[in-house]
Amino acid sequence: MCTGSGRGRPCRSRDRPRTCCGYPSGSRWSHRIPQFLLAQFVAGGDGSRRAVACADRLNDTVRRTRGPDPHGDHRRWQGVRLGSTTRDSRSGRSLRSRRGVLWTVISVVILALIGGGAVAVALQLDSVDELPPGIPPQPAAITVNPQINPVVPNAPEPTPAGVQQAIADAVADPALGEFTGEISDALTGQQLWSDSPAEPRVPASNAKILTAAAALLALPHDQRITTTVVAGPGGQVILKGAGDPTLSAQPTGADTFYTRAPRIADLAAQIRKAGIDVTSVAVDTSAFTGPTMVSTWDDADIAGGDIAPIESLMVDGARIEPLDEYSPRVADPAITAGEALAAALGVDVAVTEQTVPTGGQVIAQVQSAPLVTRVNDMMRFSDNVLAETLSVELSVARGGPPSLAGGVSAIVATLSQHGFDMSAVSLRDASGLSYANRVPAGLLDTLMGAAAGPSQPLMRSLLDGLPVAGGTGTLAERFDPDTNPGAGWVRAKTGTLTGVSSLTGIVQTIDGRVLAFALMSGGTSPVDARPALDDVAGALRECGCR
Repeated sequence: MCTGSGRGRPCRSRDRPRTCCGYPSGSRWSHRIPQFLLAQFVAGGDGSRRAVACADRLNDTVRRTRGPDPHGDHRRWQGVRLGSTTRDSRSGRSLRSRRGVLWTVISVVILALIGGGAVAVALQLDSVDELPPGIPPQPAAITVNPQINPVVPNAPEPTPAGVQQAIADAVADPALGEFTGEISDALTGQQLWSDSPAEPRVPASNAKILTAAAALLALPHDQRITTTVVAGPGGQVILKGAGDPTLSAQPTGADTFYTRAPRIADLAAQIRKAGIDVTSVAVDTSAFTGPTMVSTWDDADIAGGDIAPIESLMVDGARIEPLDEYSPRVADPAITAGEALAAALGVDVAVTEQTVPTGGQVIAQVQSAPLVTRVNDMMRFSDNVLAETLSVELSVARGGPPSLAGGVSAIVATLSQHGFDMSAVSLRDASGLSYANRVPAGLLDTLMGAAAGPSQPLMRSLLDGLPVAGGTGTLAERFDPDTNPGAGWVRAKTGTLTGVSSLTGIVQTIDGRVLAFALMSGGTSPVDARPALDDVAGALRECGCR
């Protein structure tokens, strides 16, 4: 099938390129000029028959004028050339005048038939009966019906023995190092395989699964964060953060890193509309309290692009390069955000820190994307800054302190209240950046199974943010489809620190059963461990496991 889009075969006929009306060039139809012209306007129905009859009469006129065509009927009109001065041997008159009369007749006929054949064009354009011999009928229009089909509810249930057999070779790979894990049936919750699943391990970014689950269980899924600008004294405007790091300094119409991010440009437009003659810009970060960095984080990770000081006011996740996932971060996110607003307003005065006055007039505001969208961005790109601010948002909603420590406590408390065993969990942050975090594989598998199974419907949207193997997010460059059958079928959250690799997610088996898994590796290089983890998940895809 041709596409004409540049991605498929160019559109052409079977043997020869087609003319614009659809007849093969070089055919008798493309050279019978009156019929060729008329067919473009009155194709199909009575109009088409009148066009053909008219063309035949005009061809007869030429035959009588020029005599028989020795080359056959399909070249009759080649003897009449625009501008020809050939003279008729019988009359001595120039054929130019005859050509002028002839084309005048053709034009009149065309104009007359356009009106009479318009209805026929609309009703019978695709009429099969009127097509010349050998021309295929117009194909039916292609219809697209995109849909998401649920997995088969009665897919064959795997067995522990079947799973063990399927992954035996993959889990024996020495590249996995110190390896623990668990695999379960998402529908029934049955444990199908495990290796030290209760042992607390460094989860790396798999800790974000706890953050996402807690936020989805405790917060309204449509909750948004509002960033405001308040009028200060003497033409000053104060930009007050509320904990939304997705606020973007990108100009209107430009791409943003985060999905449907609010913009500084919109705030500036509202301020101008309010008619305020802005003299300076200040920032208010009082919405968050406590340290902006966890003690177990490395300050070098700011320049390394992994984290930034967590303040209630940030733009583009504190990235220096707004669209670069791995961009170095700024050390003063709130001041940088204020400078972005000042630049948008054309104010060239140093940004200061101020507290919004009680009862101050709000002159501009923008809102973040809904909670679900922000959770999905956090999961897909393993965004540490977004994970930390989500945890603070959770703490505030529960009545806790608006701090990083409050966020960690809120995660543990929320999951405990929803029946998850948190006794072996030790968290120092919400992102998994700290080596001091400890989470057992069994809990990660249980959380993933709850999201994919029937027990916790509020967690279901967590699956939407999981990277797709070989396709999106942090799995885009993993699971080579030529070597790993899990490509496109595995959805999982990655976790990587030096000497630590983890992978927790779901996979649909070849029989249509959804399995949850949590795999944790330590003591080997992630360069070696990650492909080994991928092989385990890929083996589950091929598994009937019965």
